[in-house]
Amino acid sequence: MIVLGIETSCDETGVAIFDSEHGLLADCLYSQIEIHAKYGGVIPELASRDHILKTLPLIQEVIAKAGIQQSDIGGVAYTAGPGLVGALLVGAAIGRSLGMGLDVPTLGVHHMEGHLLAPMLEADPPQFPFVALLVSGGHTQLVKVEGIGRYELLGESLDDAAGEAFDKVGKMLGLPYPGGPHVAKLAQAGTPGRFVFPRPMTNRPGLDFSFSGLKTFVRNTIAEHSDEEGKLDEQLRADIARAFEDAVVATLSIKCRRALQQTGLNSLIIAGGVSANLQLREVLEKMVAQDIDKRGSKGKLFYAQPRFCTDNGAMIAYAGCQRLMAGQQDDLEIRAQPRWSLESLPAI
Repeated sequence: MIVLGIETSCDETGVAIFDSEHGLLADCLYSQIEIHAKYGGVIPELASRDHILKTLPLIQEVIAKAGIQQSDIGGVAYTAGPGLVGALLVGAAIGRSLGMGLDVPTLGVHHMEGHLLAPMLEADPPQFPFVALLVSGGHTQLVKVEGIGRYELLGESLDDAAGEAFDKVGKMLGLPYPGGPHVAKLAQAGTPGRFVFPRPMTNRPGLDFSFSGLKTFVRNTIAEHSDEEGKLDEQLRADIARAFEDAVVATLSIKCRRALQQTGLNSLIIAGGVSANLQLREVLEKMVAQDIDKRGSKGKLFYAQPRFCTDNGAMIAYAGCQRLMAGQQDDLEIRAQPRWSLESLPAI
């Protein structure tokens, strides 16, 4: 089955073609960073309008790149939520209309399920069951995954997600939007241990997260060390970025170890934009290998290549293909669900 996938949940327009027999045929991605950068964050109305402009041309481009005809498409998948409602409606309306025009089934896909399944696009995909750490811009979640649609939420962020905290700290440090990747880059020049920030909610049991207090700690540290004009020298900025990144990575690692021990599983996947963070990957690689070895079984960390960590059409095409092949499809209603529980999805 050849499936067209459309991702328009926030500020990136992603389109891809996935073939159940031959894998990913083609994908295209357009980022709106330049549009939103001058505002320091995503403006929902501008995001929706740009998706309207870019989605159809990208669909034409990806069909040409895949070397197929429009008539070869056997199903259409689009992101139905969570996300910005206006942006979601663009993808839903286009995806549903294409399905009707081509007389093929369509399906609204859960954005976080797309991220969760993105490592399946790799040459060495994980096998069920596993624990998934989902760390995208607005979500930080630990999920026990028994199969597609068989999800148990183990813990989540009670306030700011890790990605949101990265972006807000980037703004505090005067870095360009989006701040997360710039914080990680600046942290490479930081002095390890010059500042030690708290590891939130690690001194109590449980698998929930909270990064709001850590963000406040960073703000107070910046204020304490700024000069009379409220500025920091470059090394101080790098040291603060390093301490913040160390704190987030350590917190995520501690919670992942707990989740693996609690479930008795030895495979961990990380997915979402923050999963592209190199320090996070290195720390979790070591944690999984060391911790699992102590329990007498071999563990492994899985993640997608960087271009499939951020929002993209390939993950939606893959997730949609699995569910469409299982017989799931939309009715005639066009739906967008800005809030949507991962655990509510049907199993296949």
